[in-house]
Amino acid sequence: MNSVTNVKSAVILLSGGLDSATVLAIARAEGHACHCLSVDYGQRHVAELNAASRVADALGAVEHRVVHLDINQFGGSALTDRSIAVPTAGVEPGIPVTYVPARNTIMLSLALGWAEVIGANDIFVGVNAIDYSGYPDCRPEFIRAFEAMANLATKSAVEGQRLQLHAPLIELSKADIIRRGTALGVDYALTVSCYQADGGGLACGLCDSCRLRRAGFVAAGIADPTRYRS
Repeated sequence: MNSVTNVKSAVILLSGGLDSATVLAIARAEGHACHCLSVDYGQRHVAELNAASRVADALGAVEHRVVHLDINQFGGSALTDRSIAVPTAGVEPGIPVTYVPARNTIMLSLALGWAEVIGANDIFVGVNAIDYSGYPDCRPEFIRAFEAMANLATKSAVEGQRLQLHAPLIELSKADIIRRGTALGVDYALTVSCYQADGGGLACGLCDSCRLRRAGFVAAGIADPTRYRS
């Protein structure tokens, strides 16, 4: 709780992509003082981190912090190991090579630690179990399990301040997410979703994330503001 304004504080995991920007807008609309957390985990490009900064400013975040955590030392993902190619042939069944082992668990743990320090009982994350790439840490079962763990692991929860983990997009299609964010004033031109965006944030248009994003705008009937390389 923010003692000065009596507004409930929340930590928002903000990647700089379409989904997390929408979640930030939702948290703000619900009246939270939004503390945004991005993680520089050794991903292929910094364009999404630059986008996160733009989105945090545009949507009135109280603050925006970037944690540096070099998990590309482990590799195991096309997003952290440049020897593994990002798939561009189309979205296929199964867990793709763009899955980053334990990424959401790590990021939520960092958000949990910061939330406890600032006295926030709410964490927002933009995971989605409908239009997504098969990641196991985007499922409702994972979100429920992490929330249960968080309420066992923290001093604040033990003392009666239970934490809520919010995943408001988890059962929405990409089109519905875009409609919701547009209604809340999200400028999606500020966001970057591409797995292999260039230094200027131009999207490849071929990776799974680009394909899902483009299809979402088409299904929503809303012009796609994404800047593509071709």
